Amino acid sequence: MKHRVIFATGNQDKLREIREILGDLGHEICSMKEAGFDGDIVENGTTFAENAEIKARAVWEQTGGIVLADDSGLVIDFLGGEPGVYSARYMEGHPYSERNAALIERVKEAKGEERSARFVCNIAAVLPDGTAEHAEAVYEGLIAEQPAGENGFGYDPILYLPEYGKTSAELTEEEKNAISHRGKALRAMKEILKNRLEEFRL
Repeated sequence: MKHRVIFATGNQDKLREIREILGDLGHEICSMKEAGFDGDIVENGTTFAENAEIKARAVWEQTGGIVLADDSGLVIDFLGGEPGVYSARYMEGHPYSERNAALIERVKEAKGEERSARFVCNIAAVLPDGTAEHAEAVYEGLIAEQPAGENGFGYDPILYLPEYGKTSAELTEEEKNAISHRGKALRAMKEILKNRLEEFRL
């Protein structure tokens, strides 16, 4: 049975990635705006999981059905986990080129493995009965000495992947989908949805 899956985002780059990975589920995937959601969501959680569920539930309360949301960010060990859940709000109002330059400057004393960092993504799904499911994945690397690459967005140019010899923003879209935090979390969520959606005859 075909369901409508609403993803609580207005980010078109993210929505394209989501449609690529979840497309073979055979369900319509739309943004919260396309689903008619109108409102502000206050992300006041202290973990990626809390924020993802806050977003999904806020949209679900207005639309019902199946709503997914993600919360993701860059965790830098040398900075005690910053910017973490505040990644989107770190130096808010400044372009990512400036945010990336500032983070590189802040870790300039770190050497080798001290520059360890990762992208974390938690995806929450609120289902028609109001229950929530979560999938979380990480994408490990090091903070680069300087930004590189044009293929990503956000902090992609500064997460260097030693096994590839390049940053996340230098990967092709196919490479990134295969190993990225969001790609892995989406594939895990796809398996959860395959099992759970049989319960709902909408």
